[in-house]
Amino acid sequence: MSAVHAEWTKLRTVPSPGLLLLTMIVVTVGFGLLEDVGQKCPTSCSYDSPKLSLTGILVGQALVAVLAALMVTSEYGSGMIRITLTAVPRRLTALAAKAVVLTGMVLAAGAFAAAWSLIAGRYILPGNGFTGAHGSEVLSLSAGSTLRAAGGSVLYLALIGLLSLGLATAVRDSGASIALLIGLIYIVPLIVQLGVLDPRWERHLERWSPMNAGMAIQATRDLNTLPIGPWPGLGVLALWAAGALLLGGLLLRLRDA
Repeated sequence: MSAVHAEWTKLRTVPSPGLLLLTMIVVTVGFGLLEDVGQKCPTSCSYDSPKLSLTGILVGQALVAVLAALMVTSEYGSGMIRITLTAVPRRLTALAAKAVVLTGMVLAAGAFAAAWSLIAGRYILPGNGFTGAHGSEVLSLSAGSTLRAAGGSVLYLALIGLLSLGLATAVRDSGASIALLIGLIYIVPLIVQLGVLDPRWERHLERWSPMNAGMAIQATRDLNTLPIGPWPGLGVLALWAAGALLLGGLLLRLRDA
């Protein structure tokens, strides 16, 4: 518990974590708002309304990844990691404390961002034709599928943060760890969309790449057509995060500070 308190004290006494989380909220809600305003439903509409309003998660996750990476790499850059490991000699405990504090902050900020994204969509989308008359259900804030998409998106952000934390602990370099994660969450889905691979490989990437699998949690329509279901997809991302943390924790124990 003292290790968690120490990590929380470190983060709340510097401005960058708060600014990154605030920017994440603004970016997530802002991009979702732009999608809500820009999309129109003609006579027939098959858009997934909750997923549309939560589009900003795709952008906000990058800021979560940066925050998580800096929690580790900034200490290596400044040499403060030696003080941290002196205060908390059990290195896995130190890493676990960072993970707990990061998860709590991201869950709180992510919940706020997801809630306001859906509220904006609830009031904007019906005016753009997202109604039952056009084949699209009115976005309901209390519907089970909408709550699952919102809650799952918040968990998605937390898991992306933990994945980034694990990679940063293993790599120890801000630029390299962030570039590696950005490649995993953005470049791989882009390759799938371009259709340059064998269809079988594309199917595997859709089911097992962190973002493709994890973002399935946002889907509320045509679930039987998805490469992987919402909760199994989030489970795949959880496995990625767990693997990264295990690798980071192992290297943290074996290497010198």
